[in-house]
Formats: sequence, C-alpha cells, structure tokens
Amino acid sequence: MTPIVSIIMGSTSDLPVMRKAADFLEQMEIPFELHALSAHRTPKAVENFASAAASRGIKVIIAAAGMAAALPGVISALTPLPVIGVPIASTLDGIDALLSIVQMPPGIPTATVGINAGLNAAVTAVRILALSDEKLAARYAEYCNTLSRKVENADAELAAINDYKFKV
Repeated sequence: MTPIVSIIMGSTSDLPVMRKAADFLEQMEIPFELHALSAHRTPKAVENFASAAASRGIKVIIAAAGMAAALPGVISALTPLPVIGVPIASTLDGIDALLSIVQMPPGIPTATVGINAGLNAAVTAVRILALSDEKLAARYAEYCNTLSRKVENADAELAAINDYKFKV
C-alpha cells in the first residue's frame, strides 16, 4: 500500500521514541514510511523529500528531532502538508528541541507534541486523517473507547480497595 504518513527522524537513535508512532499507525491500519534525514547533514535530501511528499500521496508528516531540532520546521517550510514535530530528549532534557520546534515563525506552522511523545504525534495524525475517512474514524473511536474502559476498570479496582482498606 502507498504510505500516507511519513515518520522522519533526524537520526536512527530516535527510533525507540518513534516506534510508538509506528506501532499506533499499524494498529490503525494506516500505511506509513520511515526515514532518517537530517536538516543539517542532509539538507538537499530533506528538501527533495519535503517538496515531493504531497505528490507521492503523503498526507501527514511526523518529524522527530533533538537538540537544535530544525528538521520539523524545515520540512514545514518546504511542504503545504501538516507537519507534527516530536521533540526528542537528548540534551537539556529535550527542552531545547521543544522550544526549537514550537517557536516557528508566522506562516510556517508546525504542530508540536510533548517531549518524546511519538504516540501522541501518531494520534494527532490519525485525528487529521479521520476527518475524511469514516472507517479510520470508527477505528479511532474504538481506540478511544478502549482508553475509557481502562480508566473505568482502574476506578472500579480502586473502589474495591477503598471498600476493603478504609472501612470504619
């Protein structure tokens, strides 16, 4: 199947964080691709990738980077597609990457999730794609129901503990 989401990393050392994004996209049955590209070390490759992404059928790009974290913003500057930036904790606990991604100039929007939040980047991509895909919207709704059931079950377990330990 032709990928509709690209997961881009500044380095393969980002893969443990981005694996959560890939796993969620697989769970939601969304075809995706993985690339390692660097805004600083492979700028021409980043330019070629970003400028051709839409014509290749990509609909959303998830871009992860640490330190100076230029990759998500550079990609945003080169494509009209939605770009979701994932700051990676490498130096300064990821605060440097977070600030680099979130502080884009006007007209170059880059959605940004929390530090090392690859899963939330994929969830955001699914929400975007589900706007025009009813089957995906249904799969996503079921995922949300599963989250709700987990919390309800945890609350019921706590209620049982409260009844047992805290009776007067």
